[in-house]
Amino acid sequence: MSVEKKATRAAYGETLIELVEQGHNIVAIEADLSGSTTTKKLGEAYPDRLVNVGIAEQNMTDIAAGLAATGRIAFTGSFAVFGAGRAYEQIRNTVCYNNYDVKIAPTHSGITVGPDGGSHQMVEDIALMRALPRMRVLVPADYASAKAAIALAAKTPGPFYIRLGRAAVPQVHEGGFELELGKAYVLREGSDVTLAACGIEVAQALEAAEILAQEGISAEVIDMVSVKPIDVDTLVGSVAKTGRIVTCEEHSVLGGLGSAISEVLSEVRPTPTRRIGMADCFGTSGSPDELISYFNLDAESIAQAARELVG
Repeated sequence: MSVEKKATRAAYGETLIELVEQGHNIVAIEADLSGSTTTKKLGEAYPDRLVNVGIAEQNMTDIAAGLAATGRIAFTGSFAVFGAGRAYEQIRNTVCYNNYDVKIAPTHSGITVGPDGGSHQMVEDIALMRALPRMRVLVPADYASAKAAIALAAKTPGPFYIRLGRAAVPQVHEGGFELELGKAYVLREGSDVTLAACGIEVAQALEAAEILAQEGISAEVIDMVSVKPIDVDTLVGSVAKTGRIVTCEEHSVLGGLGSAISEVLSEVRPTPTRRIGMADCFGTSGSPDELISYFNLDAESIAQAARELVG
């Protein structure tokens, strides 16, 4: 894991430019936040590829659907609480119902939005999006996997949700990383407990594995970047070896990655499980590091959950 930190949102505008230059028929639609989401870079390089609709996320989504109906690959931005929350009905009935080639890729997800507080910290979006028929859900852990997720979505027809963040995070994948839809990635092999994480919690899980190793506990760490479709084979193979699992996400424990994994394992291979995430609560103001610790999403909290399972 690299100590260099970079926000996943930093990959957005840059990757869209690369896709345009590769010949993909990309257009981005924004709700007056192109500077924050970084789609402004696309607009500066290719002014005809960025449409700013103002503070109107529902219109943004329907315009994206309309452009997709004409053959464009349409990406929407905004913050997750608005781009996924305020526009949910349009995503459901206009995008997913019609199976349009629209990629919902908001930034500023989770509690690491920081000082903006609970009103802007979206911790329910994975649950909302993965419940939608035809929607695929990707939650990249770092800059490299964010680039890969955006490129994969652009090249795969149909709706996608790509969860991007504001805070700088460690790099856990090498540059040039390529993502396969429906595949999880084992970043560290272990034999005593599985740590299955997505988004910023992947780095926390890797740090927890280091803590546990010093105590003689061998933890396997899996990057569950594809929350939907989910990699059943990798999950089952890991828990068959370790016998227990801790799920880790910067999202509510209700309906997110922990729920998705629990649903799979309850049917295929029942396994002792602990879920690390937001405990059915809203966020609050603070720095990203303060909030990760306050809400028990940090490496030590993951390690403690693993100790309890192993013990």
